[in-house]
Amino acid sequence: MEVLEGKQCILPALLARQRKFRLLLVKQNIQQKRIQDILAAAEAQAIPVKYVDVAEIDAMTKGRSHGGLAAICTPKPAFEIEKLIELCGKLPAPPLLLLIEGTEDAQNLGYTLRSAEALGAQAVLLKKHVWNFDGVTVSRASSGAFERLPLVQIENAEKELGPLQRSGIKFYGCIAGAKRAIYDVDLTGGIMLAIGGERRGLSGALREMCDGFVRIPMITGASSLSLSHAATVVMAEVMRQRRQLQA
Repeated sequence: MEVLEGKQCILPALLARQRKFRLLLVKQNIQQKRIQDILAAAEAQAIPVKYVDVAEIDAMTKGRSHGGLAAICTPKPAFEIEKLIELCGKLPAPPLLLLIEGTEDAQNLGYTLRSAEALGAQAVLLKKHVWNFDGVTVSRASSGAFERLPLVQIENAEKELGPLQRSGIKFYGCIAGAKRAIYDVDLTGGIMLAIGGERRGLSGALREMCDGFVRIPMITGASSLSLSHAATVVMAEVMRQRRQLQA
């Protein structure tokens, strides 16, 4: 079981209905008007609500940003690759998928998911070893995107991603040494952006699957970007190109 804290994490999880909630803890004497939407969602799902002293919530949570709310629930389940393939086939617009092969920080992953949702990604794929993250930290940093976005766990890239590629989705690896900049590549079709870990980059297996590689142009001497920043820059360029095409 996990403990979600704060309205920003709990409400999206309730509305997404992917977790099973055991108990909602609410600080005594909290302003009811501020949490009406959470209480309504809990009631609709028959989730028990317990009013407790704030010290009990403090003891269960990691910080002091809970705002008088905590929830005990199951971890968010992974989205099956078969469902993703079906989803991509039904989208009214070209799919935009983000694959993350490595990350060292759960908070950075949460920021990445937040950007992915804001910039139009329909799903985020994570290599199996990346899946070992602190779901509560990711959820808090993602501002609800963690609960809403389909997250797909990938173990065998060639086997599981092959159907996506055969459906017409182009795979682009984001690497520093790529010949073409993101501004020089047509990103308006169905694409999957693959971003490696900050230490090791993209694996050889994923590179072999890529249809092409792109880089973010940077001023000489500048340091590399974090996962969340690099993903945001590339996805923002995808959105820019697609909006320009529609204009």
